[in-house]
Amino acid sequence: MSAQKKRNFQIEAFKHRVVVDPKYAEKTWKILEHAIHEIYNHNASGLSFEELYRNAYNMVLHKFGEKLYSGLVSTMTSHLKEIAKHIESTQGGLFLEELNRIWTEHNKALQMIRDILMYMDRTFIPSTHKTPVYELGLNLWRDHIIHSSKIHKRLQDTLLELVQHERTGEVINRGLMRNVIQMLMDLGSSVYQEDFEKPFLDVSADFYRLESQQFIECCDCGDYLKKAEKRLNEEIERVSHYLDSKSEPKLTNVVEKEMIENHMHRLVHMENSGLVNMIVNDKYDDLGRMYNLFRRVSTGLALIRDVMTSHIREIGKQLVTDPEKLKDPVDFVQRLLDEKDKHDKIISSAFNNDKTFQNALNSSFEYFINLNPRSPEFISLFVDDKLRKGLKGVTEEDVEIVLDKVMMLFRYLQEKDVFEKYYKQHLAKRLLSGKTVSDDAERSLIVKLKTECGYQFTSKLEGMFTDMKTSQDTMQGFHAAVGAEIAEGPSLTVQVLTTGSWPTQSVTTCNLPSEILGVCDKFKSYYLGTHTGRRLSWQTNMGTADLKATFGKGQKHELNVSTYQMCILMLFNNTDRLSYKEIEQATEIPAADLKRCLQSLACVKGKNVLRKEPMSKDIAEDDAFYFNDKFSSKFYKVKIGTVVAQKESEPEKQETRQRVEEDRKPQIEAAIVRIMKSRRVLDHNNIVAEVTKQLQSRFLPNPVVIKKRIESLIEREFLERDKTDRKLYRYLA
Repeated sequence: MSAQKKRNFQIEAFKHRVVVDPKYAEKTWKILEHAIHEIYNHNASGLSFEELYRNAYNMVLHKFGEKLYSGLVSTMTSHLKEIAKHIESTQGGLFLEELNRIWTEHNKALQMIRDILMYMDRTFIPSTHKTPVYELGLNLWRDHIIHSSKIHKRLQDTLLELVQHERTGEVINRGLMRNVIQMLMDLGSSVYQEDFEKPFLDVSADFYRLESQQFIECCDCGDYLKKAEKRLNEEIERVSHYLDSKSEPKLTNVVEKEMIENHMHRLVHMENSGLVNMIVNDKYDDLGRMYNLFRRVSTGLALIRDVMTSHIREIGKQLVTDPEKLKDPVDFVQRLLDEKDKHDKIISSAFNNDKTFQNALNSSFEYFINLNPRSPEFISLFVDDKLRKGLKGVTEEDVEIVLDKVMMLFRYLQEKDVFEKYYKQHLAKRLLSGKTVSDDAERSLIVKLKTECGYQFTSKLEGMFTDMKTSQDTMQGFHAAVGAEIAEGPSLTVQVLTTGSWPTQSVTTCNLPSEILGVCDKFKSYYLGTHTGRRLSWQTNMGTADLKATFGKGQKHELNVSTYQMCILMLFNNTDRLSYKEIEQATEIPAADLKRCLQSLACVKGKNVLRKEPMSKDIAEDDAFYFNDKFSSKFYKVKIGTVVAQKESEPEKQETRQRVEEDRKPQIEAAIVRIMKSRRVLDHNNIVAEVTKQLQSRFLPNPVVIKKRIESLIEREFLERDKTDRKLYRYLA
């Protein structure tokens, strides 16, 4: 197809001139001016808006837009000046009402005038960059009414005075306030801010500065915070009723600064009512109020946190350094848990579960728990007490709660390996004596420890449970094999313990009674016959026995005693009197253990199956012991425990510490080798830092010990010093 030809269109001017009446503009403007006056005088009902619109339209069309616009400005200005005089003459409380009434009328008039001059608004005003009609009316109102020398200050003072009245408890016309302030906002944000908001904020600051000073002098901390909270809520409510919503952060900042920030140090440290007093007396509402108010201030929460941390560290320090409170390990740990529960509840109830507060609490507990070098031992003793008797009749959920609390304290320990040592000893005693409340609880705690510290930490503990199960199977096999041979003799139950898993000690075996020795030899023969390459050694310090005894008048009892106590009591089958030396010689029980056993057999009221001469609480080497045929008890079964200190003696403590230090050496060396293997060359300070980082989940290694282990590895040619820089160490592949 061929392209279509383009046609050019041209609009030509009129051939003849349009002649306009020279007085047209003046006549038309007079009509429009009269209409504007009528609108302002509330006589608009008789006007023809269609005709007025056409007149304004024609004026603009015939290039008289400038005359129309300037005439409008002049007419509105003269009218507003008259209005200003009327408002200025208004007396007292009618001032705001009259201003509001006339403002409403002015707004309605503006809308009508804008409708009449709509064509000018759309064409003439944009092309000449003049102010639109409605906006022009607002600007003229602002200049001739609001900024009138006699109205401006009076309006400002009246508004601020009404706010002051409301703050002092009087009821004001909030609707009128809202309308007048809305007028200022309609006139532009700068009018609202300059003519009202800035002076309002200044007056508010002065008001709250004075009021807060009065409150702080006469109120305690809790009451002051209530008043501050009330005032803050009042100001937020005030904004919602009649202020610009953008004023809220500015106004609340004023209240926060004057009522909280300027007094927060004094409030927190206020004697008998400050933060520490609230914490001590569990004032959750007051603490929550303090938290919510102080969080509004940049450094408010940091101040609460610091004071709380100092308080917790102080009471914790008192707890771990008070000799009286350290006498009972179980009570000591319970106090720790009570303090933790107390502060946990405060953080959850009052401090919105704030993580920074929880972290501060954790660091405080870690600080003071480790001030007591015996904390690992005490926590293990607490567990021992709970798993022996403290959790009897308790639901599984409650058992889990207790174990979780123990784990929480365990996490705070820097010497977790020391806890492991004690825990292993206590677990061994519980398992061997059958004194554990619940195997499930025992295993649950081991799972928790495994989750926290890894398999290596609990492998030996799990091995102890495995040995107990294996021992049951071994005893079944033993009784099936030689049961008939030993039916007449004493019954024997043996737990075979793997040396590496249990905290066994190389103890000299005591002399067992001949009746027992025969059965033991048969078990040893059976066991070694069914297992090759093994060796058995009797741990007589860890066993128990049930003895049937007949006392005077044929009274019979079953005595539950330790293996050592059994060896002592069996000697009295052949004699009524034995000296301490004779018992020691016959049994070969270590002196410390022998004294404790004799003390429990002869000196404990209600359990004294032996008599001691001379009578005293302590055992001396020249004491003599007699069978007490007058012994009686209302129970057939009588358990005779061994008198033993709950806590370790000083030598035992030293021995445990020494074992811990020895166990740490290979761990430190292994960490050094791992680090050097990957880094090849490293200086001393970085080795110490890396080793500490690797091992801190179990214990905090001493830099001096790390240095000694490095020297040991150099001697054994795992490492060498760099030849050019003696501070550097090099790994030898």
